[in-house]
Amino acid sequence: MSATIDPDELKRYSFNVWGFKQGEMVSLMIHIGDRLGLYQALADAGPVTAGELAAKTGLKERWLLEWLRGQAAARLLDSSDGDRFELSPVGAAVLADEEGSLAFAAGAFSSPIPPETTDKLVDAFRTGIGLSYEELGPNAAHRTERMLGPWVRQALVPQILPALDGVAEKLTQGAVVADVGCGGGLAIAAMAEAYPNSEFHGYDPSNHAIDRCREKVAEQGLKNLTTFVAGGEALPSEATYDFLITFDCIHDMTHPAEVIAAIRRALKPDGTWLIKDIRSTPDFKQNMRNPMLAMFYGFSVSACMSSALSEPDGAGLGTLGFNPAVAEDMVREAGFTRFRMHDFDDPSNLYYEVRV
Repeated sequence: MSATIDPDELKRYSFNVWGFKQGEMVSLMIHIGDRLGLYQALADAGPVTAGELAAKTGLKERWLLEWLRGQAAARLLDSSDGDRFELSPVGAAVLADEEGSLAFAAGAFSSPIPPETTDKLVDAFRTGIGLSYEELGPNAAHRTERMLGPWVRQALVPQILPALDGVAEKLTQGAVVADVGCGGGLAIAAMAEAYPNSEFHGYDPSNHAIDRCREKVAEQGLKNLTTFVAGGEALPSEATYDFLITFDCIHDMTHPAEVIAAIRRALKPDGTWLIKDIRSTPDFKQNMRNPMLAMFYGFSVSACMSSALSEPDGAGLGTLGFNPAVAEDMVREAGFTRFRMHDFDDPSNLYYEVRV
C-alpha cells in the first residue's frame, strides 16, 4: 500500500525541487550577463530600457528585453513595470565590480559543465575514479581563478601577508617563494608584482592552468616568476623556500599527505607555509548552518572530490574535507610544530599559518 501524501507537503517539496531548476536557469543568465558585459553596462547607468541598453552595447533589443525581465524576476535588477531596469549599487558590487569589490560573485557563473564531462562524472559513481583538473579542461582553471580573484587582488598583499609573522619583511628584502597548486597564477603573480626582490615558483599539474599563468607572466612582464607543470610532490628535496602557499588545493589532491611531507622538506627551518582552505567543521550538523552547503557539495562531486579521487588510491578529501582539525593533524604528522588559524572575514575560507 502506498503511503498517503500530504498535498501541502507535496507542494512545498515540489517547489523546493523546482527552485533548484530555476537556480540553474538564472545561473546561465548570470553567466551570459557577465560574459556580455551587461552588468558593467548597467552599473551606475540608472533606470534603462532594453532599447537604451541595446544602443549602449550594440546587442539586439528583443534578446536584451527577455534577459532584463528574467533578471528582474530573479530580483537581481529593479523594475516596477518590466520596461525600465536598474542595477542597484549593491547589485553592482556583486555582479559588476570585479576589480574593486570583495563581494564580486559573477565570475563563479562560468559556462555549464560540458555533457561529456557530466558523462564521465556519472561513470565515476560506478568506477570510483574521478577526473583530474587537467581532464576537467581549461574552463575549470578559468572558473576557479575568477571565483578567487577578488580576495587575491584586494586582500592578499595588503591584508593577509602583513598579518603573518615576518613574511612581508622577508618578501620585501628578497625571498624564495613557491605556490603549490598555483592554478592560473593569480596569487603568485600578485605577489611577484608586489615584491620584485623575491623569486617566485608556481607549481600546478594542469597544463591548462600553467598556460594561463604563463600568459600572466608575459602580460605583466614578470621576470621573477617561473612556472612548472608539476604537483607538490615535485618540490625540491632540500630546504629551498622561505615562504610557501597552498590556496584551496590540498583538499583536491590525490595524495595530500605526500605533498605536505614534500612541503616540510622544501621549506627552510625559519620558513612559513600559508594554507587557505574551505571554511568547514568536522560536524555535518554544524556545517548545515551554512546556507551555501549544497553548493559546496556540488563543487566537491563535480570538481574537488573528483580530482582527489582521480587515482585509484586517492585520499578523496573533497571540498569540505580539510577542516581545521584535519589540517592541524596532517601538518603536525608531517613534522610541523606551529599551527595558527587566521580568520580574515573571508566568507568561504580560513587561513592557517604553519611553521616548523
